This record gives sequence, structure tokens and C-alpha cells, in this order.
Amino acid sequence: MSTPLKITLAQINPIVGDIDGNAEKILTILAQAEHKAADLVVFPEMVLSGYPVEDLVQRWSFVQACEDKIQDLAAKTKGMNTAALIGSPTFAEQGVYNSALLLANGKVADKINKIELPNYGVFDEVRVFTSGDATHVMEFKGQRLAVMICEDIWHPRVLDQLLPQKPDLMIALNGSPFDHEKIGVRFQRASDRIGQSGLPLIYVNMLGGQDEIVFEGKSFAMNSDQELVVQADSWQEDLVTIQWDGNMLTTEESSRTVDQGAFYDIYHALVLGVRDYVAKNGFKGLVLGLSGGIDSALTAAVAVDAVGADNVICVMMPSPYTSEESIEDAEAIAHALGVDYRFIPIEAAMQVIESSLNSHFEGLEKGITEENIQSRLRGLTLMAFSNKFGHMVVSTGNKSEMAVGYATLYGDMNGGYNPLKDVYKIQVFELVKWRNANHSEHL
Repeated sequence: MSTPLKITLAQINPIVGDIDGNAEKILTILAQAEHKAADLVVFPEMVLSGYPVEDLVQRWSFVQACEDKIQDLAAKTKGMNTAALIGSPTFAEQGVYNSALLLANGKVADKINKIELPNYGVFDEVRVFTSGDATHVMEFKGQRLAVMICEDIWHPRVLDQLLPQKPDLMIALNGSPFDHEKIGVRFQRASDRIGQSGLPLIYVNMLGGQDEIVFEGKSFAMNSDQELVVQADSWQEDLVTIQWDGNMLTTEESSRTVDQGAFYDIYHALVLGVRDYVAKNGFKGLVLGLSGGIDSALTAAVAVDAVGADNVICVMMPSPYTSEESIEDAEAIAHALGVDYRFIPIEAAMQVIESSLNSHFEGLEKGITEENIQSRLRGLTLMAFSNKFGHMVVSTGNKSEMAVGYATLYGDMNGGYNPLKDVYKIQVFELVKWRNANHSEHL
């Protein structure tokens, strides 16, 4: 008779480089799981270091700090019934592994290393990590666990090497970034591995924004019949507990995530990306130029939903070419969102700049040079607010504009973060419609 296991899926939001803070979060969740008599808590890929770590793992001192913290965390499991399966960088003979470590009974009970290192899109793991070998399954309380890390479940060869050892259950630690077209593909890859092995799968994904990448969570468990047992919340931290009786996974918890469409996910991705960029980089709030157009209106809404209206400054900077309708629309948007609204005309500043250049440009026709002065003065104004108040400037250009060069360097491209950088103009309209129809306080 197999020993049943109570397993908690810990979908959390670590911070890259904050080893101590991430470890504290791990310990807090372990204590909660111990109180609920869980046997094992499964955390996301690289949860101890945060992900993606990129060139941090090329610092010996950083990896050593992770190794030291692993030993510290392992020691704290002594006397606990609950074990932890965590992700972290660890030293290899010639480089660094992306590892999953089983911490139990006061020690590091086992470790496996990621084999399939992605090297496409946002991933650069071949450059910074050493590939591991599928040497063994993990033994835990009478169960044989086929533990894989993210990309390892996207290819059959890793599982092929583990199946001869007769595992009972598959567990995948993931740092799989959001892509609204990839969610279904994840389920398909999970089904592929289940079909290949005949084993259930537990899939724990990371949550949070890290620079240009966002992780939406949506951790899940799937039985050997490829039926979904439970799915965690998207766009927020979540703990889900399931039972494994040696044959199938069950739970008393209902699935949190319901498919609400692509624009629900895309909008939440924008909000979470902005929120975490501000929080993880220590900014006090956000400042942006409000033109009265739809791009800046959407950016302002995202900013408010990310950090709260009290932490957003919107600045209308009319030039002689700005229409009254634009001024009225910008004021109406700011009023509707409840932000700190500033009105700063730039005509006088434009005249000063143009006057200082007139003698140098004498005899030349006016054109793009003069047009770009207004954009760059706006960028200068926003950066002044940023420096004075500690708010980060967010730019407002969409992907369609960026793709064709419809933006002014040092002007409307000024900013530490661009929420709409991966949003096409046609999607901007749809996102505005979605936000207007679904505005809620929990965003």
C-alpha cells in the first residue's frame, strides 16, 4: 500500500536577488503547511533567487549565498513533518545548475538539475547555466517522484530517461512567462507527458513581474486520465492543497481560475508588470503625460490599477498645436481616475528654445526639428517630476507605433517602463473596452 501524500502547490511571487526575503516567504508558507499537516510543499522554479537571474549567477558570491541559504532552510525543516521542494541556482563542476532541491528532516535530501535549457525568446539559459542529467527520481515517504524543471516537460527525452525507474508521480517546477497564446500549449505539453508516462502531473508556476517578463501563475494538477484536478488563481499568489493516494490526485478545493478571455489576461499582465516593476525597484509612484488620446488614457488606467490613484501623477502639457478637445479629454480622464492632475503649458518653453536656435537655423524651413522640440520638452518636464518626487515615468506608446518608428527619441519615448510596448494599436481599443466594462477594485 502506497503512503498517501498531502501536497501544497505554493504559487508565489519572489524577488530576483532578494535571497533572504524569498527564504522568509518560503519558511512562512512551510509553517502554514505544517499547521495543515501537509507532507510536501512544491515551490516554483528558482524561487530562492528569483527568476530570471540572468548574469547574477555569474557572480560566485551570489550563488554561494544561495547555497548557504539552502543549508539554512534545510536545517529549519528538522523536526517538521512538512518537506519543501524548492528551486535555486547551485554550483556545478564547471558553472551553475538550475536545480530543484528536496529539503526534509533537517537536510538537503535530494537534488536534480534542469536538463533542457531554453535559449529562445526571453530565455538565455544556455549562456548562464550548465545542463544537468536525468539521473534519478526522488524518493519521498515511499513515493517515487519524477521531478522536472519547466522546459524539461516540453520535451519527451527527459521523462524517457526517468521512466525506467518506475516513478509514481510527476512534479514540475516552473517559471513559465505569460503569453496569452501559450496557456493552452502548457496544458497540451502536460497531456503529452501524461500520455507518455500514464502518470499524474503537478505543475507549479511562478507569479509576478520581472522587468519585461510577467508570470501569471495558473498552477495546476492533472490526473493520469488528463482531466484537470484543480487550477490555482491567475495573477495573484495562491496556495492549493491536493491529496495523492498512490493512484490519483484529489482535492477538496475548487479551481480558482476560469477562462475569462484574452483581454482579461492581457490587461492583468499589464497591471501586474507595472505594479511589480514599481515595487521591486523602490519607486514611490508613477508619472505620465496625459494627451487626451486613447494610448495615454489606457496607460493611466493601468497605472491606477497597478499602484493606486494616490500614487499617480498625470501631466497635460499643451503646445500651440494642442486642440481644446484634447485638453478637455485629458482633464476628464484624470478626473474619472482620481489622479493628481497637473496642467503645464509648454508654449513659453518652446519659444525660448526656438529663439536660442533661430540664428543657427536662419534660412532653413521649419519641420520635424521644431515639431520634436515639443515632445522633448514634455519628456524633460516628466523627468523633472520623476527626479523631484521619486515617481517613475511611464511612456505611453503602443507596439504599432514603436514598430514603425512613430515616436520621438528623448521625448515620448522617455520613461523607465512602457506598459503598452507589446500591445498593438488594435488591441489598445479592445483593452479600453474591456477595462470600461469590467472595472473593479481588486485589480
